[in-house]
Amino acid sequence: MDSASLLTLQAAQSQVQTQQQAKMTTAKGSNAKLGLDFETMCLSNLLGPMFEGLKTDGPFGGGQGEEAMRSFYVGAMAKQMALRGGVGISHMMQAQLIKMQEMGVA
Repeated sequence: MDSASLLTLQAAQSQVQTQQQAKMTTAKGSNAKLGLDFETMCLSNLLGPMFEGLKTDGPFGGGQGEEAMRSFYVGAMAKQMALRGGVGISHMMQAQLIKMQEMGVA
């Protein structure tokens, strides 16, 4: 095998490795986003009932506006909790997604 063929082969192998690393990086990023979104949804569902019985009347009550925006407030709290580490649901989900991807299921 001459040196030009060897260099071409090495360049092709390097390109394949680069593509594989890029796919893994993209997969990890999408797994992290999926994990974060799932944990946010779970935390939002857990926090929601805490605010259901609160009254929105009184001198500083928000009335119907507060009632209408409550789900957004709960969602924002859940997202911040998940971004700051959450309760570990995201990490467990990411680990399972990686296992599934390695097996070729996902």
